[in-house]
Amino acid sequence: MAPRDITIPELRHPEKAHRPDNPQPKKPAWIRVKAPGSAEYKRTREIMRENKLVTVCEEAGCPNVGECWSQGHATMMIMGDICTRGCTFCNIATGRPDALDVFEPGRVADAVAKLGLNHVVITSVDRDDLEDGGAAHFAQTIRAIRHRAPDTTIEILTPDFLKCPSEALEAVVAAKPDVFNHNLETVPGLYPSVRPGARYFHSLRLLQRVKEIDPTIFTKSGIMVGLGEEGREVRQVMDDMRAADVDFLTIGQYLQPTPKHHAVARFIPPEEFAALEKAAWGKGFLMVSATPLTRSSYHAGEDFARLRAARLAKIGGAA
Repeated sequence: MAPRDITIPELRHPEKAHRPDNPQPKKPAWIRVKAPGSAEYKRTREIMRENKLVTVCEEAGCPNVGECWSQGHATMMIMGDICTRGCTFCNIATGRPDALDVFEPGRVADAVAKLGLNHVVITSVDRDDLEDGGAAHFAQTIRAIRHRAPDTTIEILTPDFLKCPSEALEAVVAAKPDVFNHNLETVPGLYPSVRPGARYFHSLRLLQRVKEIDPTIFTKSGIMVGLGEEGREVRQVMDDMRAADVDFLTIGQYLQPTPKHHAVARFIPPEEFAALEKAAWGKGFLMVSATPLTRSSYHAGEDFARLRAARLAKIGGAA
């Protein structure tokens, strides 16, 4: 499936055409990145195309796509490229999705094997049109990767399964991903304007339930800053995550995809990110990444490998 044209907002987001334009401020030097173009970047792109796969790297306009693809890393997005939600920060198109492709889990597994990935991140659009929100499809994809690339560790970044029975989440957890990620995205006070189709405490409870069902699975969540939140609100979200036993935290700068998306309130300087990271470590997270360019899957493999090595060393020391 070829990526949609992301350069013309009216073509990509006709459902957002009624929104007023928000000025897009000039990006500061600390979040500018080089345009992609390495040989490994092109190889990764070719494998995605050959397997008719969608990546959130392209669909969401991630600023790290050049670096990640040059290293053979990609976050694969299953269940299509049309979302049933209309979050004001997101660059994914909103509308009526196509039917699920039953062969997609196998193609994802083949791409993981061809890329030789040590760690893969699988995400998806929201699929409120499906009774289980796509939970069975997530589980099938995890099992297919385990079969085709048994040495690859698997991280999933899921929707909230808001309208689904409890069995939906249980099916995903039963497939045993190594990391279960679901992003809270922002502070609760901004949900009505940023994430109107979601519920903050439902998302928090989702992460907590994963740990209750299977305590061996690492849980992860992330938020964006620069949307208009206050520092005390961010720290409260950290406390809420730790109360829900969330292990990993990511914090990154919100970047406005088009004039039709939520405005950038301000660009957070690196020193403020450093302060947030220090505060998060102090609250007991096992892994923290807080920089302007941090995204959910940015350096996810390296971070997980370091944590797993530390855990094994600790177990060995106790023995």
